[in-house]
Amino acid sequence: MLYTEILNENRDFLTLYKKGRYSASRYSVIYVRPNGRSFNRLGITAGKKIGNAVHRNRAKRLIRLAYRQFEVDIPVGIDIVIVAREPICSIKSQEYCGYMEKHGVKEIQKMFRSFPACGKKNR
Repeated sequence: MLYTEILNENRDFLTLYKKGRYSASRYSVIYVRPNGRSFNRLGITAGKKIGNAVHRNRAKRLIRLAYRQFEVDIPVGIDIVIVAREPICSIKSQEYCGYMEKHGVKEIQKMFRSFPACGKKNR
């Protein structure tokens, strides 16, 4: 991923859940918060409600694929956590990529702009 590092500290996830903005859809919940850095940080979670390890890993793979395809459209300097929901396991990868293209990226941009002192930093 070009402009992205992995978010893997538990305290960063908790901070994002508490102080970040979110957008919920049928397939996933997206949490966003500015991080003040020159790169993005991405965290992906898939809980046990999704299913067994095979289903959870597939959900995370779909999310990573969609994020990678539209990474250049996402503003720089934000933390993003995407939480998979159960219906994501029953769709094809093109369907989730289409969702991210039409709704996910726009929601991330809108949430990023809604934070105070967040300029229009974009690639």
